[in-house]
Amino acid sequence: MPTLTVWYDGDCPLCVREIALIRRLDWQKDIVFENLSLGGSCPLDRETLLARFHAQEADGPLLSGAEAFAAMWRVTPLLRPLGLAAKWPPILWSLERLYRLFLRFRPWLQGLVRRMAPLP
Repeated sequence: MPTLTVWYDGDCPLCVREIALIRRLDWQKDIVFENLSLGGSCPLDRETLLARFHAQEADGPLLSGAEAFAAMWRVTPLLRPLGLAAKWPPILWSLERLYRLFLRFRPWLQGLVRRMAPLP
């Protein structure tokens, strides 16, 4: 039974590639992936979900940013050590800062990926 729900932007080439990788690594099928471009269920308004990465463990609180990535890593066997390390506040803090930096460059990176390797 899935233990985590992840919302992602199916129109984002970076997101689609990352989710494809995580799907392959999710051997136990513990993650439900909700593609927002196909109208997946939304616990928040769509724009808020598209602005940052979001996930939710079972009936737990909605997580975003580095905290959501860490939750996803914890249920992915190969990435579990990284997810567990992110429970330590200094590491989670650092990952969140890196994620916020990434968000500044995300539009540029999306354009670059679209030009170099368009989605089918």
